[in-house]
Amino acid sequence: MADERVILCLNVGSSSCKFSLFGNGDRSIASGEVERIGLSGGSLAMHGADRKKLVEKHCDFKHRREAIAALFEEIAAARMPAPSAIGHRIVHGGPNHTAPERVTPELIADLRRLTPFAPVHMPGAIEGLEAAAEHAHDLPQVVCFDTAFHRQMPPVAERFALAANLYDEGVRRYGFHGISYEYIMMTLGAARPARIVIAHLGNGASMAAVRDGVGIDTTMGLTPTGGFMMGTRSGDLDPSVLLYLMNTRHLSTAEIENLVDRKSGLLGVSEVTSDMKTLLERRASDARAAFAIEMFCYQLRKQIGAFAAALGGLDLLVFTGGMGERAAPIRSEVCGGLKHLGIEIDLERNAAHADLISRKSGRVAVRVIPTNENLMIARHTRAVVFGAD
Repeated sequence: MADERVILCLNVGSSSCKFSLFGNGDRSIASGEVERIGLSGGSLAMHGADRKKLVEKHCDFKHRREAIAALFEEIAAARMPAPSAIGHRIVHGGPNHTAPERVTPELIADLRRLTPFAPVHMPGAIEGLEAAAEHAHDLPQVVCFDTAFHRQMPPVAERFALAANLYDEGVRRYGFHGISYEYIMMTLGAARPARIVIAHLGNGASMAAVRDGVGIDTTMGLTPTGGFMMGTRSGDLDPSVLLYLMNTRHLSTAEIENLVDRKSGLLGVSEVTSDMKTLLERRASDARAAFAIEMFCYQLRKQIGAFAAALGGLDLLVFTGGMGERAAPIRSEVCGGLKHLGIEIDLERNAAHADLISRKSGRVAVRVIPTNENLMIARHTRAVVFGAD
């Protein structure tokens, strides 16, 4: 289609860059990933909408700029339609960025000021914006913020129990995975029930409580480290744990950051892996793996109960994200202790990863809905650049 407006979506991480191409009407054209940026054993893969592999290239990429340059080259070499605009996922929007925005020098400067709120994620994302501009300087770029969905949270949920001057500086609960939550809410549509809990479970994981379409609470806080335990992240800790590590173990802030973001969670407890599939395979023979799973499911159950209290009841529980969509044993174990809330799982439907996995006798519907953050980014980018045509 000569007049097709193609959106390139980029999700730049610390050592990877996931990408997707979408045409008019949410038409999926291609997607792929550059992996191990800055490390040995790098690769670039791209497949078409039919899952047919279009590119598989093994080479090292010294930095994100080199990886994104290679990505543009491979898109052109595969004779994919040229992008008309580029959309980016940005983890942190701070207190002032509450909707998708076009990229400007002023916005990039503001994002740099937000780096202390998400030091693991923001530098790479900003470098991705600049790299994309270098290789497609004539294309408009749009950023979509993972924090935006949560910006309507009431102050009682948003604020930490700290002095007001810290809140004014931006030290507050932001929440993340908002693009995923927004996609789930759009998928549910106008007929959605009033009281919903969404569990986005991946290597990074969080939960959101939604009332009448508005997010009223979430598990992550100032940064994506907070909440319940994740693949490699600790989740919430007593602040004195960090003081103990500083004063007794004499750990630096960089060492503490590495510990709570990369060496904790499922990996830290199991001492084996952060991968839930592997842990499930090992739990019958490895007590540490079994305990990591038990601890994870316990924390999820507890959080669902807390959000049911915040919502004044529960009508729908949604599982999404890689683990939420594919780990049937986790869904079963989490929901198995929530019958008092009206949650009852149909084991056969759960094992088959059906859309609706709750039993008819349960008062609360339980669904499995695959998320699509890149499609959400494409929709926002199209609307910001070209309008709602």
